[in-house]
Order: sequence, then structure tokens, then C-alpha cells
Amino acid sequence: MPYAEGRVYYDADSHVMEREGWLTEYAEPSARELLRSFGADKVQRARRAETDIRHRYDDQERRAQAEQTLMTMKGWESFGGTDAGERSRALDLLGFSAQLVFSTVASEQFWYYEHPELMYGGTRALNRAIVDWCSVDRRLLPVGFVPLADPERSVAELEAAIELGCDGVIVPSVAPPEFSPAHPAYDRFWATLQDADMPFFLHVCTGGALVPDAYRNNGRTPPADFLGGGENIRSKDYMGMQVPPQTFLTMLVLDGVFDRFPTLRCGCIEQGGLWVAPWMKQLDIAQMAFGRTEPDLRALSMRPSDFVRRQVKFTAFFVEPLDWLIEQAGPDLFMFGTDFPHTEGGTDPLGAAEKFLAGSDEKVKDRFFAGNFAELMGSRVAKVRP
Repeated sequence: MPYAEGRVYYDADSHVMEREGWLTEYAEPSARELLRSFGADKVQRARRAETDIRHRYDDQERRAQAEQTLMTMKGWESFGGTDAGERSRALDLLGFSAQLVFSTVASEQFWYYEHPELMYGGTRALNRAIVDWCSVDRRLLPVGFVPLADPERSVAELEAAIELGCDGVIVPSVAPPEFSPAHPAYDRFWATLQDADMPFFLHVCTGGALVPDAYRNNGRTPPADFLGGGENIRSKDYMGMQVPPQTFLTMLVLDGVFDRFPTLRCGCIEQGGLWVAPWMKQLDIAQMAFGRTEPDLRALSMRPSDFVRRQVKFTAFFVEPLDWLIEQAGPDLFMFGTDFPHTEGGTDPLGAAEKFLAGSDEKVKDRFFAGNFAELMGSRVAKVRP
């Protein structure tokens, strides 16, 4: 019996736990020397995971035992986290019809805007790697990465990602070095996404430090990671993680990007949901209060919040009151996501969602578990329809 059954489920947030050397295998020679392996502790866990995977392929009893830990064992130690063949089997056990797949640590060394050759070389390697990893199962939808440092170069990398077979791309949720992401210099980039019917994504940890380090120097005992994991957030990160995507999306809304490109779509992933409703209200107030002196605000064809409703989707954390979020913001904004196999997803994200939605009608549930995901992915979800 699968973990999820009885309706269509789409998972808007999952990750691959990269092997050691994962990027360099796909990098061009000029970038290979710039790419480094991740930290020693993560290398050790990744190597141990590869050994365990080989044992599971050789020993069916050990493999069956690993399958039993599907929702409880996280990170590199998880079943289906590192090996693509295991992930395909994990999807059978999970019962999901499709799953977006993001990287975990691969982009940590190049997502920022300080080393162009490393950034674009790492981008090309990551996009090749994640498309290849997902190629074993049509239910796995690869999400690549494209930086916005140089408008022309970013378009070229986006076109390459589309050609490779990415079903979406992350863009960093920080301002590029020279222009706002809403500057006309980027119109060709947004137009290319729209024409390809491909969403872009804002994801946690691609917007800079969630909380300035000085705030952590509080003279107290350093906190443990959430639920004891190794690649997750702490309380102060949670309180500040919405700032980068909120600022980025505000620029796209108020400066008319979503107005100029009405079928452009964005998924805001793993950055919480409690901020969404008040932010939408604040956008409308900004238009009302400043429209007299800012003609571009008056020129928008709809209220700012209407662009959000039409073109942006979000995933909330399993501990956040989903019923309240939907009550405040409406049923058309939030999607189901497990963060598999990361610790932040919890051991029963489906159970948590169903508990919050116990009093909701079936149309609301269908939108949350599948409908909003399908709207975000557009034509790209057709290839995985059961």
C-alpha cells in the first residue's frame, strides 16, 4: 500500500542528495578545476551512502529494510535520496504522480554573483546532472538553475536548460549586480520562460544569508539543527527566510513583469507561507498609497495581489496551519510538498496536511494536492499524468 492513495498527488518539493564529484562529471574542462567538493562531513556521508546503496542492490533483504525507513531516514542515508533507481522505486512507495527535483548542495559554491566563470560553469554542470538523474523516470521533473548576473548570458543558459530538458529553473532571489530583475534588460529572459511554458522557482538558500551572522552572536548556546538533521534551518532562519523571495517578487509585481508576461509563472518553494496573505495586502496598499506619485503603479492592469493569485504558487512548512493560510489567502496559492528526503519535511507531511484540511471540501483538497501544481507546471505536467 503506497504512502499516498485515493487521489492524484503532486510533490512540489523534493531533492537529490548529490554524490561526491557529481558536478565535475558533467562540467566542461574550464569549469572543472573551479568546482570543489562539498565539506568533509558531507563527503563522508555521501561516500557512506554510496556504499549502502551498493549493498542494497546486492542484498534484497537489506533493500526491503531500507524501504521501510522511507519517511523516517533523511539526507544521504535515505532510501531514494542519492540513487535515481532507488528514487523511482521510492515514488512507487510514496504514491505520487510527479515530483519536482531540486539539488541540495551542488549550487552552494556558485549561486552567488562573485565569480562569473564558476557561476556559469557550475550552472551548466548542474543542469546536465539533474536532467540526467531524473531521466530514469518520467515522474521526476528536473529543476535546473540559471543566474541573472548578465542578461544576455542568462538567456543563453536558460535556452540551454530548456534544450537539455529541465522542467523549471531556480533563479537567485537577490538583485543581480547591475539591474533589478524587473529591468527591461531581462524582458527577453522572462519572455523565453513564458514562451517555453516553463516556470521559474525561488528556493530557500539562494537569496543570501537568511539572518546576518551578527544576530547569531547572542552569547547563548548555539541551537541544534531542526529535528537533528544536518542540512536544515533554525528558528531565526525561519523568521527571516521570506525576506529575499518577498523582495524579489515585489519587484516583479510592482514593476510590471507579471503584467507584461501574463502567463509567466513562479513557484516559491520552502520559504514558508505565513507571510503570503499580509504581503499581498501590503502590495495593494502600496499601489493605493503611492500610485499618485508613481505612474507605473497606476498603469498596472490589475491589483498587485491579483498578479500573485494568477501567477505565483507557494509551499508552506508542514508545521504551519494550512487551513488558516488557505482561509486568509484563498485555495489557489498553496501546493503540497514533502521536501523529500530533507529533515524539514518531517516524517508525515501528508498526515500533517490532511489534519489541517480535515474540515475543507474536496475541491480545496484537490487544488492543494494536485490542481495548483498542475497550474504552475502547465503543459509540462501532461507527460506525467497517470
